[in-house]
Amino acid sequence: MSVNRCLSLFSRLQRHINPRTARFSAGSCHVSPRFGLLHQENQAGLVYSRNASSNSSSAKPPDTSLFVPVSLKSDSSDDGGVGAELTQPLDKNELLKILNRFYKRKEMQKLSADSGLDARLFHQAFISFRKYVLEVTSLPADLHIMLSDICYGAGHIDDIYPYFMRHAKQIFPMLDCMDDLRKISDLRVPANWYPEARAIQRKIVFHAGPTNSGKTYHAIQRYLAAKSGVYCGPLKLLAHEIFEKSNSADVPCDLVTGEERTFVNPEGHAAGHVACTIEMCSVSTPYEVAVIDEIQMIRDPSRGWAWTRALLGLCADEIHVCGEPAAIEFIRELMYTTGEEVEVHTYQRLTPFTILDHAVESLDNLRPGDCIVCFSKNDIYSISRQIEARGQECAVIYGSLPPGTKLSQAKKFNDPDDPCKILVATDAIGMGLNLSIKRIIFNSLIKPNVNEKGEKQMETISTSQALQIAGRAGRFSSKFKEGEVTTMHRDDLPVLKELLSHSVDPIETAGLHPTAEQIEMFAYHLPDATLSNLIDIFVSLSQVDGLYFVCNIDDFKFLADMIQHIPLNLRSRYVFCTAPINKKQPFVCTSFLKFARQFSRDEPLTFDWVCRHISWPLADPKNIKDLVHLEAVHDVLDLYLWLSYRFMDMFPDTAFIREIQRELDDIIQRGVQHITRLIKATDPTIAVHTQSSRNGQAGSNSGAFSNNYSSSRSQREQGGSGEMMGSPLASRLVRDGLLTPDLLRQLQQEWSEDRNLEPSTQSTLHTDRSNRNNKGKGRKKKK
Repeated sequence: MSVNRCLSLFSRLQRHINPRTARFSAGSCHVSPRFGLLHQENQAGLVYSRNASSNSSSAKPPDTSLFVPVSLKSDSSDDGGVGAELTQPLDKNELLKILNRFYKRKEMQKLSADSGLDARLFHQAFISFRKYVLEVTSLPADLHIMLSDICYGAGHIDDIYPYFMRHAKQIFPMLDCMDDLRKISDLRVPANWYPEARAIQRKIVFHAGPTNSGKTYHAIQRYLAAKSGVYCGPLKLLAHEIFEKSNSADVPCDLVTGEERTFVNPEGHAAGHVACTIEMCSVSTPYEVAVIDEIQMIRDPSRGWAWTRALLGLCADEIHVCGEPAAIEFIRELMYTTGEEVEVHTYQRLTPFTILDHAVESLDNLRPGDCIVCFSKNDIYSISRQIEARGQECAVIYGSLPPGTKLSQAKKFNDPDDPCKILVATDAIGMGLNLSIKRIIFNSLIKPNVNEKGEKQMETISTSQALQIAGRAGRFSSKFKEGEVTTMHRDDLPVLKELLSHSVDPIETAGLHPTAEQIEMFAYHLPDATLSNLIDIFVSLSQVDGLYFVCNIDDFKFLADMIQHIPLNLRSRYVFCTAPINKKQPFVCTSFLKFARQFSRDEPLTFDWVCRHISWPLADPKNIKDLVHLEAVHDVLDLYLWLSYRFMDMFPDTAFIREIQRELDDIIQRGVQHITRLIKATDPTIAVHTQSSRNGQAGSNSGAFSNNYSSSRSQREQGGSGEMMGSPLASRLVRDGLLTPDLLRQLQQEWSEDRNLEPSTQSTLHTDRSNRNNKGKGRKKKK
């Protein structure tokens, strides 16, 4: 080999000689000037810089199961075989023995653990390192020379360690960035995130009281009297109500929700007052008065972060919060961190409600002004069908109905001249609707909930939920000055009484949520991680003090995984994943996916494109399946409008979309008005399915009241006098024209009279029915 060739090889080798001090781009954790500025703009930087020195010792260990190794190129060396020219080719069999001996050395495992590689990561890193050493065409010169020395006895096996760690930090770049990642995900003292709010001394007024106590009314009076103000509510309906009330009182007020911006000024100038959903409130605009409604939702597992942000961040001289007394002490404690005092005004319920000593037991015992509360759509369908089979009209309200349909059904029920006197609803009536209800009837006390881990489970409703719903009876503004509360089933009544006798559990924590800026900084350090993985690592490393918790992010991750394959920049991807959609609706999820794909191609989503996608125009629903699809289409149009305010150029036709959405709302209203006909045109076994579903819910309940439900199931299986109307045979006879609804009602009336006049016969019939049920259960077990 010539002297010039040797000099050339050694000059290329020089930069690799000291691997312990080399800097590797894959593991680099130095923040660029752009992201340094972003870190300063993120108001959490005040906390991060303050706690940076103390975090490392007390930080919780990361969940390394979330660390996904980065794929490396199989031949990443640019040395061109320098190591082989300086020494000689390596024997792969000898290399395998050396590497396996290195893996088994306890000293190396301990040293790796001190550098952040626990047993799991150490194993993964070693497998990757071994594969790299054995399969790469030409190793880096320094690694090749070191391995050659070990093979010929001129080096020690422990010399592999720095090269192994270099490789480990290339496939797990977070190891080199752990301190920075911990600083970014430090969520302690969130009060410091809002320096504009901390720059003023705010007055906090807590209006505490039960439902129908006038607490929100008093806060709104102060809001209307102020020169400027913002109302923050949990629902679009509540924001609409304050918007209309304010403008009716000659106080110009704008409306801001996720899907709508309405300015009272024809030129589009902002009014001094604004009514908004709580997620949409501005924490930079100064106001004289701010109202935060339903403050107890600060502990909501999914949306609690929005109340935390509003409470800590609103720039208002006066913050009026309204909610349950259970939140008073917690809000006081939270305000200690900002140095602000809390003034408490307590209110008593304006009209009383009584818990009755008897259950309704049969739909024949319904009275005008009754509201039956269910926790599933199937129960709504079944009960409304049985009510109308008795010749009575009923209004229907549940969560997935469009706001316009909910309001029209509420108006129908409230109208004294309308023949509709019964309401069947879910707990969607708990807030946001003014209803003239005399008696609340709980059809069930079990509701599907999502726990802190994001798992769905059936649970007895909480005292807070029971009070919220029961409080709708006998509202101060309605024609009923006293309310009544009871249950449909006899065995549920003691459970309800016990629930309502308890005080609401005090609130102990408030929700937090990572911001787009924080996730963007994470992505800078971990450029190869997916958004879902970034969120997981963020939550794993996040630190919160005892007053806070990180909100459930399962819905966010669901959407992130759905569009991971679509090429979007991180900020756009984050915005798409915060869209409020119902992931249980396949059509909505499909539309979300198509919206993201069209957006990624930089092709605007025009009105014509949307119409083709939803097959507009749409016909009136012919059955329940059609109605559910129309509700999903309405949600898709909501999604379009929501995205249009984030990406105006890509979702340009909001006016046309809003117009067809109003038409769709009318179509859905007509469908709901004839919901019994739709139910009859659907599967006639809905009532049977509903009954078995309810029994399954009761059986899965593991709460304190599960014993009560085990004894009530047999009673529910016996059914009521409307059982004939809900049976599959009767439905089929009516549908096929072999039996008219009038004849069926006469048969039902005779059935009821026979039951009333002949108790012995009634007992015999019930016994026979129970025996049949038991036989059916026995057959089911044999399977």
